[in-house]
Amino acid sequence: MDAGTSSERPNRRTITTRCCIVGGGPAGMMLGYLLGRAGVETLVLEKHADFFRDFRGDTVHPSTLQVMDELGLIEEFLKLPHQQLQKMDGQFGGTSIRIADISRTKAKYPFIAFMPQWDFLNFLREHGRRFASLKVMMNADATDLIWSGDRVVGVTANTPEGPVEIRADLTIGCDGRHSVVRQCAALEVEEIGAPMDVLWFRAGRHTNEDESLFARVDTGKMMVTFDRGDYWQCAYVIAKGQYDAVKARGLDAFRDDVTGMAPILKSGISDVKTWDDVKLLTVAINRLKRWTRPGLLCIGDAAHAMSPVGGVGVNLAVQDAVATANLLAAKLVTGCPSEDELDAVRRRREFPMRMTQAMQVMVQNNIISAALKPGHQPLRVPLFARVVNAVPWLQGITARFVALGVRPEHVHSPLSAG
Repeated sequence: MDAGTSSERPNRRTITTRCCIVGGGPAGMMLGYLLGRAGVETLVLEKHADFFRDFRGDTVHPSTLQVMDELGLIEEFLKLPHQQLQKMDGQFGGTSIRIADISRTKAKYPFIAFMPQWDFLNFLREHGRRFASLKVMMNADATDLIWSGDRVVGVTANTPEGPVEIRADLTIGCDGRHSVVRQCAALEVEEIGAPMDVLWFRAGRHTNEDESLFARVDTGKMMVTFDRGDYWQCAYVIAKGQYDAVKARGLDAFRDDVTGMAPILKSGISDVKTWDDVKLLTVAINRLKRWTRPGLLCIGDAAHAMSPVGGVGVNLAVQDAVATANLLAAKLVTGCPSEDELDAVRRRREFPMRMTQAMQVMVQNNIISAALKPGHQPLRVPLFARVVNAVPWLQGITARFVALGVRPEHVHSPLSAG
């Protein structure tokens, strides 16, 4: 039976497919698209009714744009509403510096595209409809794994029509940092830790407001702003676990802190009317020690949660998906790869993931922790940032690390003749 075939059991439908992907985020939808493109019968489960959720990763980096180009989708993709960022400028206390310049890289698309994640995911879903082997099931909330001995043979999920059982040769967990799949598989998580949490909010933007500053760092405070066309998307960084203390000071004090750091937000900060307009992101950096069980693989945030530093989480997830399809798609046409073959994905992606997390930890320890430390001493620009600012070609190196990443993946998975 294929991904569209089901049988009725008492109180439960059963669907059989070659590959069941749990989670319709960037990793899940990209992998679903690539496997469908390769002719692998694939079912993607997404627990929500749609992809519309605010304050998700909206940065599409040059590495992901390159993948879209290799798939022949880039022209249509860039017709979607987006903003482009090439130069990343920061302000430390009263000193302005340039952190990175993507135009100095050799990227084919030398910019970061800011695009609502729901547009990215809907784009993949709509273009994936051309592949008869790909099905996306919305409102399907995975609840448990199905086992046969020590082998995973599928998942159970709740849907509006009742519970469903998906039997699959391979189950792939792409369900994020709070992954049900990895929890049910008892995969051990190694916590790296993060010294901060982030408060996300929007502030209105007038057409005459223009500012290239990306990050603002001052003694005891840090904030990042993204120009999203008709609004500013803002990330106010706080010390880990201090959200209640920030709220206790009151919304007016919070808005004053924001506009004190970023005066350009004065006219738009009125959009933050209540604390409901401020979303808490609890930052975590972690990784699985093992990404597989027989019949099971985890990738993306389900395998390694990233900090928002650099905005690289979406792109690491996409890179994982590309590598997974490159390594497994041809094998999946005829059956389920062995666990050693599944583990080839970890062996391919672990080094880039660890290097990226090490970069994030370095930024956390040397910039963010220092900035968030209470005190009245003037904040000094870190030495490495001063050097990068003074030597323009170094801005291309920092940009390459953020924009293209370590060992960027390219599409080599097959394109089915069907």
